[in-house]
Amino acid sequence: MKVTIFTDGSARANGTGPGGYGAVLRYVDPQGAVHEKELSAGYRLTTNNRMELMGAIAALEALNRPCDVDLYSDSSYVVKAFTEDWIGSWIRQNWRAGKKDPVRNRDLWERLLAAKAPHRVTFHWVRGHAGHPENERCDRLATSAADGADLRIDEVYEAESAGQAG
Repeated sequence: MKVTIFTDGSARANGTGPGGYGAVLRYVDPQGAVHEKELSAGYRLTTNNRMELMGAIAALEALNRPCDVDLYSDSSYVVKAFTEDWIGSWIRQNWRAGKKDPVRNRDLWERLLAAKAPHRVTFHWVRGHAGHPENERCDRLATSAADGADLRIDEVYEAESAGQAG
């Protein structure tokens, strides 16, 4: 089964305020009918990168069988982790980045790897805010979720933020 996914993340006050993600999943059935599903959620305190990751995670976790996936994101952070194998390097270095600092957002990278595992995923970068219809749609979903009333708690990020403040 071939699925095309578009994702975006948003943070209103990066790291000190709400954020959200949006995703659109598209499947064309054997009769040629197009099926789409929109996903979005907002968090009360998070970062843009965490929301970019959550868009990809939520979309992949929504798939109920192994698929061939083309995933489009305007986040070079997400895309290059796979196209330039940053993720492989981080894992080989026990989740350490270039200067041997711990990789940020490890909890979400591990969740993304688990969500990706049953599928064949090809990551594609698209320029954000450049008129790409699906990217613009995902941006609207993400920002609407960030501005929503029922904001979730990004427990890992909030715990880490509280630890850094104290």
